[in-house]
Amino acid sequence: MHMDVRGWISLVMVGIMCCTAAAQESRNRKQFKNIGVEEFDKLRRHTNTVVLDVRTPREFAEGHISGATNLNWNSADFEKRVAGLDKSKTYLVNCAVGGRSAKASEKLASLQLTNVYNLEGGIKAWEKAGKPVEK
Repeated sequence: MHMDVRGWISLVMVGIMCCTAAAQESRNRKQFKNIGVEEFDKLRRHTNTVVLDVRTPREFAEGHISGATNLNWNSADFEKRVAGLDKSKTYLVNCAVGGRSAKASEKLASLQLTNVYNLEGGIKAWEKAGKPVEK
């Protein structure tokens, strides 16, 4: 197959546009950080930090991290409530074992919240480490 110079230039331009679009999409996708129990515990003591427990209200009532706010991942208004959060705060997110909180952390980060941390292993890891829960 033979391609003239214009064909090569077109091919190169398409490649550049694809790479540029992928890089822009990557920059637009905000990140969160997965952290362990000890780092989570240390960060939650800071005054500008909010602990968000994204389990159901029933799960939350059975035991949660002291000072946590319940924001049910499964509720119909989750995204609306998240959109109203203070972007200057640091958010520590937990659930039972880490699945819902990872999804919730991704959602928070996608809404321009820049300081988002997900508790790896969730409250189960918290309890296993001997940390206290409130009821």
